[in-house]
Amino acid sequence: MAAPKVKPYVPIEHKFTLTPYEAAEYFGIGINHLYEMAKEPDCNFTVTVGRKKTIIIRQKLEEYLINHRAI
Repeated sequence: MAAPKVKPYVPIEHKFTLTPYEAAEYFGIGINHLYEMAKEPDCNFTVTVGRKKTIIIRQKLEEYLINHRAI
């Protein structure tokens, strides 16, 4: 019997992309507010995978938050 594959643990601060739930936890933003921010026309920190899955680019979201005084 083959041993189960174990995914290596990567800390959130070292990941290039985050799920919306990881991003909400890491940045302290509510998940619904994060989705609303992703719908705005000047949003450059999301990537859509397939038809519905949204992925957050961590560094671009950090830049977005630095450049916006209020969210």
